[in-house]
Amino acid sequence: MKIVFHENFLQTYTSDPAASVGRLDPALGLLEGRFPMVTPSPCSEKDILRAHTGFHLENVRHDRSVYPMAMLAAGATLKAAELAMAKEPAFALCRPPGHHASPDSCWGFCYFNNIAVSVCWLLETGQIERALIIDFDLHFGDGTSNIFVGEERVTFWHVSGRSNTGFVQNLESYLQDKKADIVAVSAGFDRHARDWGGMLETEDYRAMGTILAQHARENCGGRLFAALEGGYNAHSLGESVLAFAEGVDSAR
Repeated sequence: MKIVFHENFLQTYTSDPAASVGRLDPALGLLEGRFPMVTPSPCSEKDILRAHTGFHLENVRHDRSVYPMAMLAAGATLKAAELAMAKEPAFALCRPPGHHASPDSCWGFCYFNNIAVSVCWLLETGQIERALIIDFDLHFGDGTSNIFVGEERVTFWHVSGRSNTGFVQNLESYLQDKKADIVAVSAGFDRHARDWGGMLETEDYRAMGTILAQHARENCGGRLFAALEGGYNAHSLGESVLAFAEGVDSAR
């Protein structure tokens, strides 16, 4: 699995938990040297406008500290999608997150919907006909749901469960009859036992990486990419991202 990362993602761009000092450092330390690293560029305004309104773009642009980082995060996820289309699974280790960003509004530490921007690009450019978006963050990706409501070419699923075993089984069961040209993953790690959700173990993220990669290999031509959403305990986040990436690679 390739890791899409820019050193600017280590900067603190605002005061919310997603932007906290040192949040990505443990993950980067664990991933560097184990996986190929790819440096992204910021996306264009045209890319943003496939998923968001001009009004929303201008609102985010007014925050001069957030805007460049939000454009870079969307660009990193676009790069991950591009790699996935070449059958090279990729993970965008980026911030800010995106799944709470709707066409005309945002909340929950999100500004632009990174996964949606990428899926809209793939659809509009004719690279895919159908996408499957899986969100395993603690919180429902309402922004992603709002962007794709009524869009028959995109299927969105937020994984749920009352225990770690049930959660992983929910993902596996849901995928059984799902066909698409690509799997896009909103990868939130805040359901970890040492994070806000207090439920999943590090090995559960490895299992989900394996399950998703197997599904992509068997049903989507091996095309799979993910982007970081939540995860606020820096150490469990790092361990879980590593486990997820190893799980993906183990199934290739």
